[in-house]
Amino acid sequence: MGEAALVLLVGLGLGAVFAATDHAVLTADAHGIGVPIRRATRLLLTQRRTTLAPDRLLWRIGCVAVPLLAFGSLAVVPITGSSLLSTTADLVWFNTMEVLLWGAVWLAGWGPNAVHALTGGYRFLAQGLAYELPLMFAIITAGLGAGSLNAESVVAAQDGMWFVVTMPVAFAAFLLGAAGFAFWGPLSAPAGADIAGGVMSELSGVDRLSVEAGRAVFLGSAAAMAATLFLGGGHGPWLPGTAWLLIKTLLVIGAMILAGRRMPVVRPERFMDVAWIVLIPATLVQALAVALLVISGYYG
Repeated sequence: MGEAALVLLVGLGLGAVFAATDHAVLTADAHGIGVPIRRATRLLLTQRRTTLAPDRLLWRIGCVAVPLLAFGSLAVVPITGSSLLSTTADLVWFNTMEVLLWGAVWLAGWGPNAVHALTGGYRFLAQGLAYELPLMFAIITAGLGAGSLNAESVVAAQDGMWFVVTMPVAFAAFLLGAAGFAFWGPLSAPAGADIAGGVMSELSGVDRLSVEAGRAVFLGSAAAMAATLFLGGGHGPWLPGTAWLLIKTLLVIGAMILAGRRMPVVRPERFMDVAWIVLIPATLVQALAVALLVISGYYG
């Protein structure tokens, strides 16, 4: 199987697992594994909604870009020990996909020319200012510990000990930022019920399927990258590296859903207060602590 096909298959699989598990936890329905497939089929058969004087081009670009960027973020995860797009700056590539995802979701909110969708888009932008910096610092911290921005090198640097041991704040900030970019769980205010679904309010049919699938794939991709950066990637006894990476990714997905679905949705302005006052300083202190460990030769 080619690397591109493998990335596509793994992305779809992780997205389906995330969506099914999330539904099962949210509804307490243990038989919800087929829900993503049934919902996808229904959306494929649903007619697209139209609004008054929409910007159709930007609307379609935003909807199509969300899943493409989600798969793009998975392209630098070393699924088989090597990644589809192995570069000297894999971590920068992953962060770039997230920043572009920021713009794609905004276009999906702007394009319909509808008040609730636009309000959701503005909420998404406002929250992003607060969680992008902590997430970026978290990624940089992992690269600092490894002395490289290449994902395979970061995995190799964790041969003796996983980075989560010395970088717990960075690990938590990374997962929180991933939830924010997918406007999911406690950071789902951009699609809140108080604004009739917000950025998702005017999406239907293929457009809604594209964005929903993209969100699920991105959350699965972020879990895989978290396992790569902080949980040793494919390191583990007896089993092949690919199996260990998938096991760790599934555990991260489970932890994200169990924790995220037990938290209330945070109002954007409250989250921004906490992020700027607590989260950003905490991730900076984490990066400083890791830098001191690097200087002392702790990471070998």
